[in-house]
Amino acid sequence: MTDKLNTGSHDLPVTEALAEFMTTGWADTARTDVQPLPLAAYTAKRRAALAARFPGERLVVPSGTLKVRSNDDDYRFRSHSAFTYLTGAQEPDNVLVVEPSGAARLFMRPRSPRSEGQEFYRDRRYGEFWVGRRPDLTEAEELYQIECVHIDRLPDALSGPARVLRGGDGSIDALVSPGEGDGEFAAFLAEMRLIKDEWEVAELQHAVDATARGFEDVVRALPAAIAHPRGERYIEGVFGLRSRLEGNAVGYQSIVASGAHACVLHWIRNDGRLNPDELLLLDAGVESDNLYTADITRTLPLSGRFSPLQRQVYDLVLAAQDAAIATLRPGVRFREFHQAAMRVIAEGLHDWGVLSDPDLESGLYRRYTLCSSGHMLGLDVHDCAAARADAYLDGVLEEGQVLTVEPGLYLQPDDLTLPPELRGIGVRIEDDLVITADGARLMSVGLPRRADEIEAWMGGLLG
Repeated sequence: MTDKLNTGSHDLPVTEALAEFMTTGWADTARTDVQPLPLAAYTAKRRAALAARFPGERLVVPSGTLKVRSNDDDYRFRSHSAFTYLTGAQEPDNVLVVEPSGAARLFMRPRSPRSEGQEFYRDRRYGEFWVGRRPDLTEAEELYQIECVHIDRLPDALSGPARVLRGGDGSIDALVSPGEGDGEFAAFLAEMRLIKDEWEVAELQHAVDATARGFEDVVRALPAAIAHPRGERYIEGVFGLRSRLEGNAVGYQSIVASGAHACVLHWIRNDGRLNPDELLLLDAGVESDNLYTADITRTLPLSGRFSPLQRQVYDLVLAAQDAAIATLRPGVRFREFHQAAMRVIAEGLHDWGVLSDPDLESGLYRRYTLCSSGHMLGLDVHDCAAARADAYLDGVLEEGQVLTVEPGLYLQPDDLTLPPELRGIGVRIEDDLVITADGARLMSVGLPRRADEIEAWMGGLLG
């Protein structure tokens, strides 16, 4: 599995004398202070549950591969969520193999020795001098509490039939012929993450709390951002700083949408000015170092105070969110909270004279609120997306699930069915909640939701 050295076209040749010199004179830097990751006990239980679901079968889950950026370095690596869920590891080109016996092994590219070879100083992709230190096999076994094996031994381990999580590593896909069971395997890997354990809920709470601090940073930065010709991008940078300081990165591309840009559901160009007379829709989340992400949206008046018309739109979306949150409890169908929100939206649009038929069956209301009102949340911002419908979209809520509730109104600037004063207003309110034994807990309670609370909060931050 080990490839030739990854060198650049402009790298200088290495003389025999230099090659020999580079193998000598290095201190022993093997770590003796490595402690098991706090989540290692949880990943062991998850692997056991996976083996129990597919007894007597070999199961293969790759971490994923690196991707070149701009013909120079690689994009910052982000491991496959299923791999990290089962191991706690985040390095590229690693592969988890659960054997038919239920025993698990982690095949990995360990730290390259300094006493032989040239990888550590010549390889731009894997060399320690280029990208930093990797754990050796002994260190990795202590960290992840799993048997760790050199990646070069993987082909021999995959000589028989196996279920493979496909699409993340083409070299692994090529080693095992596709089987009918691969789809079921991928679905179960998603479904087993539907219910979060206490460690995961705590990790998500950390991400939510860090995100709330990022939103506070944004409000404090508004005067400078409004003065900048790319105010949206200024805000993106401010939130991104908090994400890198308190976590791995942003959990997804931040949506910083001012004015009519808020009517573009996934506006990530973030190159517009900020007009104090308009609203700012900020949809952003910190991803923790362990790759769990928050997903929160607030729509803020850039002046610090809502106009009467802005408040009218905002309050309708808030009423829809309140109605949706009120439905959340174990045993309720997953789709119910969205339908509850849409009933409020449709009736409100009808009361404004915008919608002639508020019946949800007609679907006409969707012209103004196109997308669903929430999704599962966890290692992926749209977590568990490969789960089968009967376990997720057509299923019922269960204690321990974490989800977003995010109704919105997107009144397009060129929509002639709207009165002119409403055109170009976009509002979304999104919060993260965990299903409890008798309801749901608002994890993002640290950020205000109601219009008067938002105004007071912004006023306090802006002084």
